[in-house]
Amino acid sequence: MMHTLIHWAIEYGLLIVFLNVLLMQLGLPLPTVPTLIVSGTLAADGHFSIFALLFVTILASLIGDVVWYGIGRHYGLRVMRLLCRLSLSPDSCVRQTELRVERWGLATLVIAKFVPGLSLVIAPMSGALRLRLASFIMFDSIGIALWASAAIGAGVLFHPNIELVSAQLMEMGNTAVIVAATLLVAYLLLKWMKRRRFNSAMRMARIDVSELQTLIKDGQPPVIVDVRGPSVRSIAVETIPGALAIGLEEWQELIPHLHVDREIVVYCSCPNEASAAVLAKRLVDKGYHRARPLQGGIDAWIEAGHATDIMGVIQVSNAELTPAAGHGS
Repeated sequence: MMHTLIHWAIEYGLLIVFLNVLLMQLGLPLPTVPTLIVSGTLAADGHFSIFALLFVTILASLIGDVVWYGIGRHYGLRVMRLLCRLSLSPDSCVRQTELRVERWGLATLVIAKFVPGLSLVIAPMSGALRLRLASFIMFDSIGIALWASAAIGAGVLFHPNIELVSAQLMEMGNTAVIVAATLLVAYLLLKWMKRRRFNSAMRMARIDVSELQTLIKDGQPPVIVDVRGPSVRSIAVETIPGALAIGLEEWQELIPHLHVDREIVVYCSCPNEASAAVLAKRLVDKGYHRARPLQGGIDAWIEAGHATDIMGVIQVSNAELTPAAGHGS
């Protein structure tokens, strides 16, 4: 079996690389870097051109990224939430990607392929944020070229050692395939356990939209906190009336506006209310035991047909909060 795999790698190397990279960029959890390293080794031995290998890798990756860019541009943040639900990474991936885009701008695309979990999410996020397609393609191509060159270059640089390893693998026969499959399963299991730990840490009581609406109608409005980032709010402009805007990183600025006996409702637009749960848990740990995430976030509020403001979020740093206004202690 090992002999057959090596024969296929030599005979159909460029096609295998193209399909491997394309399917990985479209979302399948396929290991790509090992394929590129082995292909670099084969190219160094003259089985095919290094430049052809690099071109095929860039083309496949760019096709996948442009597809996700178009999906993100058409469907907005909904596709981001879907990706994070399907991902083995923690559900805060939307917020993490948004933070990187806000901090680094288009340069995020250059380093995205080197950051686990960012590679797949950055393309639809770029589309959702309406980044120019030409700029996206240019910076994404630079990032892909750097990433592909590093992996292929490793195969070229270390190919004498890799040839020795390949010979040993051929001697091992089917055992090598079993070991590789075991390592892949172990990797997927590790990522799954990491996600479970994250979800377990964020497990806490939620408030649903009907309960929040009842509190508001009964004249007992809680402090409502919008923990979405500015980039997300710029494309998803509807907010719950009277909500306070606070970044997850600046959450302590919220403290002066709170009272321990007041209901606090935190919402976001991320899978499993991840960012809202993180902030609510921090507040609970600080003694604000009535802090809860809004189940379903802003999307559930809108779907229920409740009133919204358009960019009506109050910035915490500029807010004058009073109990009568329903925003403070």
